Amino acid sequence: MSVDRSEFRQGWKVVAASALGIGLGLSPIPFYTMGVFVGPLSAEFGWGVDQIRFSIVIMTFGAMLMGPVAGMAADRFGVRRVVLVSLALFGLTLAGFALSNGSLTLFYVNWMLMAALGSGTLPITWTRAVNNWFNANRGLALGLSLLGTGLFGAFAKLYANYLIGIVGWRMAYVGLALLPLLLSLPVAYFLFRDVTDKGATGAPVKVAHRGFTLRQALGTYRFWVLAIAFVPIAFAVGGPIPNLEKILGSKGLDAQQAVQIASLIGPSVIAGRLIGGWLIDRFWAPAVAFVLLALPAAACVLLTGDGVTATPAIVAVLLIGFAAGVEYDILAFMVSRYYGMRAYGAIYGMMYGFFALGAGFGPFTFGRMFVQSGTYDTALIYGAIALLAGAAMLLTMGRYPAPESLPEGETQA
Repeated sequence: MSVDRSEFRQGWKVVAASALGIGLGLSPIPFYTMGVFVGPLSAEFGWGVDQIRFSIVIMTFGAMLMGPVAGMAADRFGVRRVVLVSLALFGLTLAGFALSNGSLTLFYVNWMLMAALGSGTLPITWTRAVNNWFNANRGLALGLSLLGTGLFGAFAKLYANYLIGIVGWRMAYVGLALLPLLLSLPVAYFLFRDVTDKGATGAPVKVAHRGFTLRQALGTYRFWVLAIAFVPIAFAVGGPIPNLEKILGSKGLDAQQAVQIASLIGPSVIAGRLIGGWLIDRFWAPAVAFVLLALPAAACVLLTGDGVTATPAIVAVLLIGFAAGVEYDILAFMVSRYYGMRAYGAIYGMMYGFFALGAGFGPFTFGRMFVQSGTYDTALIYGAIALLAGAAMLLTMGRYPAPESLPEGETQA
């Protein structure tokens, strides 16, 4: 299948705005920057590291609950309106951490507010417009749009650490908040349009009204296959990543080696986004998913046992990163292909809730098993089994329905 360059000529603005909006949104910024704020917050208020890190769990559950709401709002009121409002509210609630007064309860409340009000910056919303603008190159466009999570997340961590060093942690939160407010928000305002929005010049044939409603989707076996399959997949891919340095260190690699090898996760995520997106445009997405999401099962096995050397560790990290790069893309792609765009936001939002459930418990479970047993081997074996099981379930999805066979109606769930 050749690349339809006309799609990119028409839709590149949407891809660019989405990459920036997702990259400076709720999904990566709090997660990537949490580590650099732990020390200053602990020193200022005497909070334990576990108490501070628990906020990520709160955010995950907030996003899990509000993600479907953001998706439904995008279907009903238009995705552009939702992302613009949510970007502003996300920035303001992120700046709100600068007002922390030592109350752990208020700190947690602010995390919940940020998750609820910033849920419109999750991939649930942005990918709706990307899917509408692209057909032949939909997977690649999704991959490019989701590159922002790794690129801007890593930048935000360095940026926050720099600000803490020169202006302190309170103003560092304000500086972080300026990223979505001064960068993502104006770019989205001028560049981000869905095909049904006023001013969407050169928009492709409108397909946004075709597809299943949320209620119809819930009644199909494919919905539950996707939802249930991505819980163990998200658990097994997300579990090792925050623990990589400790996993490698526990296998006998020195601290510098462990950090260097773990840093390969970033480039491999980028490769996964691009290569995975290119592949699902050309081959049946469940088969691509089975191969790319089952391979990290071998990575988990490579990291078990005593005395893991550098070479198998590098291979394992690359495979895990590659899988982390394709899981979002494949989920968004399959929702659009199997259910159409009529209620894409609502359906993908529900799927994201299941995905977040697995991703939220993965890092905690891996860490907990290590504390209890002194080794990550048990968690890694469970992860390998979870990946194989989840990936195999996707093979039952069947063929994509013909677009003209999808029901037609209003763009709401």
